Amino acid sequence: MAALELLAQRGQEGVTLRDITDRVGANVAAVSYHFGSLKSLCDSAIEYALERYLDEQIQELGLLDDTSTLQEVAAAFARPMTRALAAGGEQLAVMRTVARVGIDPPQGWQRLTDKFDRSRRDALRVLTANLPGADEKELIFRTRCAAGMLNWLALAPIGTELAAMSVEEIGRQLIPVVAGAFHGYPQPASGQAHDPHQ
Repeated sequence: MAALELLAQRGQEGVTLRDITDRVGANVAAVSYHFGSLKSLCDSAIEYALERYLDEQIQELGLLDDTSTLQEVAAAFARPMTRALAAGGEQLAVMRTVARVGIDPPQGWQRLTDKFDRSRRDALRVLTANLPGADEKELIFRTRCAAGMLNWLALAPIGTELAAMSVEEIGRQLIPVVAGAFHGYPQPASGQAHDPHQ
């Protein structure tokens, strides 16, 4: 937990083994013996955070079917973040760690490839049913953009504002934005001019 909190606050580059051991009152030699290195300790904490996040997202998306609405898939996709923002503590530390490492994925992500793929497949299944005009490549791009936006919320000052709200209040503000990212902007048919006032 101490490693997660520090990684969430500072990222891998800003954490030392001494920071972690001082926080938990542990012996540096004992931690080094158990994990081998600071990098191994950080990688273990990051993998734990990623796996926890993916398991929660897979569970939420797995409850959807082809009749689920765009709002419902947006709610399921964002629910791990909305819960974490409202709860704070370890849940938010997990999300902040995931958000920080999303920019520079660690080597341990290969072990989680199947879970990333399953989460993407579950989201795409419902998005495809809702947006038959969008191809898979476009929907993957929109999903990655939505994930990036959620990661940004975990780290940006607005995340602190949202943390003062209930899960329901956060959802009311966030879910329409995530649904909008999934929906995208409809492209005019080729040869037609787009009227921005429509």
